[in-house]
Amino acid sequence: EIRDSLEKLRSLPIVAESGARLVLSDVADLRITDGPPMLRSENARLSGWVYVDIRGRDLRSAVQDMQKTVTEKVVLPAGYSVSWSGQFEFLERATAKLKIAVPFTLLIIFVLLFLTFKRFDEAVLIMATLPFALVGGIWLLYLLNYNLSVAGAVGFIALAGLSAEFGVIMLLYLKQAWELRIAQGKTSTEDLLDAIREGAVLRVRPKAMTVAVILAGLFPIMWGTGTGSEVMQRIAAPMVGGMMTAPLLSMFVVPAVYLLMRRSKEPREKPV
Repeated sequence: EIRDSLEKLRSLPIVAESGARLVLSDVADLRITDGPPMLRSENARLSGWVYVDIRGRDLRSAVQDMQKTVTEKVVLPAGYSVSWSGQFEFLERATAKLKIAVPFTLLIIFVLLFLTFKRFDEAVLIMATLPFALVGGIWLLYLLNYNLSVAGAVGFIALAGLSAEFGVIMLLYLKQAWELRIAQGKTSTEDLLDAIREGAVLRVRPKAMTVAVILAGLFPIMWGTGTGSEVMQRIAAPMVGGMMTAPLLSMFVVPAVYLLMRRSKEPREKPV
């Protein structure tokens, strides 16, 4: 009842440390003002929260624009500060982790390639094709109007693994066909071309089946509408787009580059 009346609060009796009897208005100025319904603290500091719901654009650029506006137009009193939390804070943490995870993943792929082929140039060949294999994923994100996010980065990491696998298997078939020619004493340029044609053609049907199975598993995710479907769609989109370019790259570019590499290293048939 006392809290409902400002006059009753002002006349509320209190006892000072010296034992003197006072009323609350003697030691405090009581008045009604607008303020937050409750006091919150963050890291032992009083804090106020402003909730922002962002639609129609990516979170990072929106926060960057807001930070710029606040810096230019808001003058904070001494002792006050502004921090950005919520999904943006989680995004920043995930981005920092991806800056470590992505290079580490590529390093692991390169080491495994080197251990497989025992040749530095062949490992570099597979790694050099990865950026071009990701083009399809980038284009599909653009066509679907998806912003690059943590989920999209996870999809690109998975696509990089699949692209490396396509290149590895293609290169293994090419090497086997060429080594068989060498064992038969056929080391001319025409024999090299025949070996590359044979190795590349052997991979067409298995690769087509692999791509079909992967797409069959990803299309339901792209069309899903349940809980969490938005995140899963952004993971699957780079992989679906990459399945359009990565197989073509491994079937055409890898054999062509392998031909150039072998032409400069293998003995040619000398003219008579």
